[in-house]
Amino acid sequence: MATQTPAVRRSRIGSAVASGRGLMRAFFAPGSRRRRQEGLLLELLGQLKLMTEEIHRANLIQQYRLTLRQMDRMVDDPSLADAANTLPGLSEVKRRQMIFANRQYGNLLLAHRVGACDWDELIGHLRVLCLNALFAEYWDRTAEHRRSLPADSIEARVGAVVDVMLEELADDPDEWWIVGPSPGEPAP
Repeated sequence: MATQTPAVRRSRIGSAVASGRGLMRAFFAPGSRRRRQEGLLLELLGQLKLMTEEIHRANLIQQYRLTLRQMDRMVDDPSLADAANTLPGLSEVKRRQMIFANRQYGNLLLAHRVGACDWDELIGHLRVLCLNALFAEYWDRTAEHRRSLPADSIEARVGAVVDVMLEELADDPDEWWIVGPSPGEPAP
């Protein structure tokens, strides 16, 4: 019996190798190889899409940083503010307030665009911002600026919502928490 045991082991190993070869042939058969390649390609495309979206968000954030630097310089140096001023007849104090209102709105819009807050959170923040009389004045003074926005842009859609909020607040300021779209309602 001692001589049969190694033979049995070899045959078990041999059959395992043979079945492994069969699996490898099936795995590397032309049809399965193509499916594997297609699966890998789809996974790579998905990762490329995610990376492209992340680069886009990073570019938005960088562009906003540059804008903020310019706004800071305009607030610090009134002569520079004159160069960028599109709202005539403002005192220096009022111009600073309008710049800051623009920064607040821009910050909320950026937060939504980069995914830091969803649509419902954005609406909630805008409801609170619309309570501010200076923001309402800023919004009114810059209405012409928003007319040139493409209707399908996120800024135009958010702008339309803010317009509705400010109109509804003018009618009934005591119910500020319900102005604008309802939670879960998609962007216009």
